[in-house]
Amino acid sequence: MSSAYKSISKGLKEAIEYSKGDTKEAREFKPQHIDVKKLREKIGMSQPKFAASFGISLGTLRHWERGDRYPQGPALILLNLLSKDPNTVLEILYT
Repeated sequence: MSSAYKSISKGLKEAIEYSKGDTKEAREFKPQHIDVKKLREKIGMSQPKFAASFGISLGTLRHWERGDRYPQGPALILLNLLSKDPNTVLEILYT
């Protein structure tokens, strides 16, 4: 039996256990809530520049900053990365 098969088999068994409510072996990534306005100001970008740089509509950014809505999914992941290491993220985007 190959190591790839063993790894896939183990993952499948863990997924089945997790779906039944057994979460003791599970690792979950839960991104932190981000204060988008504070992050944008820390980076020193205007709302239009921030929105354009990260592919966010200006209206969505304004909703996030007012607290009407909150970033979710990939946007929240990107914002978490940006808050941890803005220089690296910006360097990757602009090169």
